Amino acid sequence: MIALILDRPGRPLREAGLSQKPLGPDEIRIAVGACGVCRTDLHIRDGELDRPKLPLVLGHEIVGRVLEGGSRFRPGDRVGVPWLAWACGACSWCRSGRENLCPNALFTGYTRDGGYAEETVADERFCFPLPDGLPDHELAPLLCAGLIGYRALRFAGDAERLGLYGFGASAHLVAQIARAQGRRVFAFTRPGDAEAQSLARELGAEWAGATTDPVPEELDAAILFAPAGELVPQALGAVARGGRVVCAGIHMSAIPSFPYELLWGERSVQSVANLTRADGEELFALLADTPIHASVETFPLAEAEAALDRLRRGSVRGAAVLVPS
Repeated sequence: MIALILDRPGRPLREAGLSQKPLGPDEIRIAVGACGVCRTDLHIRDGELDRPKLPLVLGHEIVGRVLEGGSRFRPGDRVGVPWLAWACGACSWCRSGRENLCPNALFTGYTRDGGYAEETVADERFCFPLPDGLPDHELAPLLCAGLIGYRALRFAGDAERLGLYGFGASAHLVAQIARAQGRRVFAFTRPGDAEAQSLARELGAEWAGATTDPVPEELDAAILFAPAGELVPQALGAVARGGRVVCAGIHMSAIPSFPYELLWGERSVQSVANLTRADGEELFALLADTPIHASVETFPLAEAEAALDRLRRGSVRGAAVLVPS
């Protein structure tokens, strides 16, 4: 089967033919129908996240059909493979329902091979059965952008006035959930990114502008999807007393020092780390009553580098997804 291989961070992916690996206990072989291109893939590709398995097949927003193996699914079943590939189940974090913090965890497309390929292998215990009704390429972004965004939204509490900093794959999904919950959404983008601001308004944001624009009114919470540490003090300055700033990325540039006054008033900063299987169960149950439309640009598998470069430049409208031929 054909796969794209990362031999070393900073180098372009190369196409290679790989032989099928034998399946271990609880493993299933999956024919990949679509794989989302996540900013985390870009961080790994560019060397901003260290210690990946090398050589590596990137990709952790995988939708496909079971070919063989396991006992939970049947051949032909459609499944989703998320970022969390395995957790030990024995540590204090796993036993307290926080498997996302497991120090022994493995991650798809980082410490296990992922979905930039025609086939992949995954632990069936960490895969999700996927609903009918949406094509593979529209479901793929939900496996990370949707899941991490949903977890971040939960950490924002019951905030009515919600600011979303960086309006890409995650934010455009979270905005739809937030609006369905009756929240008011304010979208902040790179200066001059009229395309992202237009998408935000289409999806129900009542205000969309640049991170350098004055905030129209105080926010109750803000979620940072942009990996820019300088936005943390800015967001703290935008939230009201008691407000929370949620940092949703796995990687972020350094946060500059800021005066205590920005944090005072019981404001807080919260990070989001990975996801749990319970997050996925909740999100897909929610989607049964709250239809979410993913704005997607598709690319052939061979054009993964082009998709990553578009993501790097911030020129993807919504989410980028690879579709193997």
